[in-house]
Amino acid sequence: MRILLISIFILSSIGGFSKNPNPEKVLELGKDMYKIEKASWHSTDHFLENYSQMRDSISGYLSYIGNDKYVYSIFFSKKNNNRILARYKFNANLDKQPVSIDIDNHKATDNEKILIAIRQDAINRFYENSDTFFKFYENTSYNFIPIISNKKKTVFVITAPTKHGNVIIGNDYKLTYKKNNEFGKKEKLHNSIIYLPYKNSKSQITTTMHSHVISDIIDPTDICTLLLYREFVEWKQHVVISKKYVSIFDMAKERIVVMDKEDYFKMHIK
Repeated sequence: MRILLISIFILSSIGGFSKNPNPEKVLELGKDMYKIEKASWHSTDHFLENYSQMRDSISGYLSYIGNDKYVYSIFFSKKNNNRILARYKFNANLDKQPVSIDIDNHKATDNEKILIAIRQDAINRFYENSDTFFKFYENTSYNFIPIISNKKKTVFVITAPTKHGNVIIGNDYKLTYKKNNEFGKKEKLHNSIIYLPYKNSKSQITTTMHSHVISDIIDPTDICTLLLYREFVEWKQHVVISKKYVSIFDMAKERIVVMDKEDYFKMHIK
């Protein structure tokens, strides 16, 4: 078995997780983010292929999980962000073929209006970057994931590669919003960036690894990214080492096991 160890310590912090690590909560959020991004992948491919005549009319797009558990993707207009040009509906399994496509009902729902507003605000803050808080890297793109959960409004920013061959972990952010969609604060979830290769030319990689300094367990952005690229990589397990714990994420089973760090190394190092 070959383990790819990335010996870069990543500063990571998500409010509340470090004091009371809750693997199930982190896993649930990470899986929701994965579903949202996967739906965006599917809908964008379909939209560009089938509705190319509307491409110049688009201001942006986003996806979200509805109360009915279906995943929706919407493309909204430049002239009026609350005018929906196309609305995709995907089942919970995220099959590539959507359940339905609506290009007639152009009115955004109240929930969609909020998601659009906070996403657009996050994009503007990110690219203005007046205080150089956000970092930019070559051959990368940035995905903005708005989420409303338990009345909390959040936009996660994930860095993605523009070239095949590597999975990017890190350089991700969390922007939170108050009532009336007023901006609250921004946080770095990782303080650095690492690149994990899909495959190794000399021997098979079965497990990849990185380290956290502040947060106790794996981050939901890590889970989202790992699930998005699991079909492309040869490794099936990812390990996150922090000061106190070791998180072992089974990408195929979508399961997290959190162990005491000392116990983990007793098992694996003789």
